[in-house]
Amino acid sequence: MKIVALAGIAAAAIVLTAVSLSAAPEQSSENKIRVAFFANISHAVPVVGMERGEFAQELGDVRIESRIVDSGPQAIEALFANSVDIAYVGPSPFINGYVKSGGHGLKILSGAASNGASFVVQSDSTISSGADLAGKKLAAPLIGNTQDVSLRTYLSEFGLTPAERGGNVIVYNAANAEIFTLFAKGEIDGAWVPEPNATILVEQLGGKRLFKEETLWPDNKFSSVVLVARTDFIESHPELIEKWLAAHKRTIKWINENPAETESIFIDFYQKHTGKKLSESIVHGAFSNIMITSDPVPESIYTFADRANALGYLGRDKYTLDDIFYSKMEVATWQS
Repeated sequence: MKIVALAGIAAAAIVLTAVSLSAAPEQSSENKIRVAFFANISHAVPVVGMERGEFAQELGDVRIESRIVDSGPQAIEALFANSVDIAYVGPSPFINGYVKSGGHGLKILSGAASNGASFVVQSDSTISSGADLAGKKLAAPLIGNTQDVSLRTYLSEFGLTPAERGGNVIVYNAANAEIFTLFAKGEIDGAWVPEPNATILVEQLGGKRLFKEETLWPDNKFSSVVLVARTDFIESHPELIEKWLAAHKRTIKWINENPAETESIFIDFYQKHTGKKLSESIVHGAFSNIMITSDPVPESIYTFADRANALGYLGRDKYTLDDIFYSKMEVATWQS
């Protein structure tokens, strides 16, 4: 089991190497688009859209190559290595990639999901708020991912510091499957995780959902997944981008109008991809904690950037998010 809890490793994990966007082993073409996404419920749009053939129908004879990744940083690295053209990722990995590219390499095309993360503690835990976390062992997915930023920010609001920075809270960064094992063995007191992992910890391991993350945000809403693309791909393949966005938005509409069928599609996809079958109750519970939407909740993305910067994830130089969206007109539409 690989667990990261060292500041030096943390810095290395989130810094993108200086890979030229043009230095690709395989170039894109007008007849191909490559997409990366996760096998989790917050990525229901690409999962359902691919499984139902919505994207294939819209793109016609354009070949779609999908790549299932385990983390946002992995997806961002794939974009910069020119291994994929578009990706569904959390806002924090996108921000890190955007800043490391000097604000030129990536753009947000649309939102895909909001909310869908919770802080879950052991069933017998006496933790009732952040004030009780001193001396505890906690976990979040990989360093620099959205839940990691949220957990570390939450700790700072209570004057707490992770052990690797001289504090007394141990923060383990691990894949969600490893977090499940740590929680099951009682080796951690709590975990800040996305769906369906939060609901799995509650239903399968008897965990206690201390709170849903959206309760900490204005209007109980924050961005959890955005659709992003390499800027060079957008500029050279605008028609493919527009077609993908059309299918993306239709899929969102279909998901919201067909919740039971969506859950069934996800259960089948998850079993096919992982070999594990999620119960209907877990999938239903997880979907009830997330919003599938094209709204990227822009203000929350700017807030995530401020938080990542405060944690030292964006380097020492000043950064700007002035040009992160594909179309400023779209942002106005999303917010209306």
